[in-house]
Amino acid sequence: MPRLRRFLPLLVLAIAIGAIWASGIAGELNWAALARHQASLLAWVDRYGPIAAAAYVLLYAVAVALSLPQAVVLTITGGLLFGTVLGGALAVLGATIGAIALFLIARSALGDSLAAKGGPFLQKLRDELQRDGFTYLLAIRLIPAFPFWLVNLAAALGGMRLLPYAAATLIGIAPGTFVFASIGAGVGGILATGGTPDLSVIFTWPILGPLLALAVLSLLPVLWRRWRKERG
Repeated sequence: MPRLRRFLPLLVLAIAIGAIWASGIAGELNWAALARHQASLLAWVDRYGPIAAAAYVLLYAVAVALSLPQAVVLTITGGLLFGTVLGGALAVLGATIGAIALFLIARSALGDSLAAKGGPFLQKLRDELQRDGFTYLLAIRLIPAFPFWLVNLAAALGGMRLLPYAAATLIGIAPGTFVFASIGAGVGGILATGGTPDLSVIFTWPILGPLLALAVLSLLPVLWRRWRKERG
């Protein structure tokens, strides 16, 4: 029975993911749907204000917890509806809440059993993540090239502690999220004419370069510690 209780949240999550895709709701999170509904969404936000912001955070958190791949669409939507600063902040909050939920579900269901069967290599990896997980995850989060859901699961199954995980996620996703939110803040006219946002800007050197530099800087404490250990 305790084993069943441990796996129950993971089972519920899997059923929810299957239901979302089977219902077609996940497929509606796209540029065409955003273009069709942007006027009504803007009117809704203007009318309900804080309630609309809370609903957006909740929707974003659920999408991340269910590992839906439309996070960029949701971030752009946040910028469109709330502006760069508030939209970016709400997206960061929703993404962090959803990532924490997925992390806790995966860790409680699979973390301990995987650690028991993983052998010396996995135990060494878990020890490394428990010691320097914040640094590694921060570097990964800063570079918007890794699948968000996969990183969430890897951190959970690798035995990372919750507080460093949450902090690295909150800080690491912020720069890229605000870039996408800024795109969303000016995308209304493009969507209205049937176009789609140009997201390649995130991979241009003026934006990607500083993110890579921040990722390298975040790894310096670990590299310095290893260098001193090798010298010693």
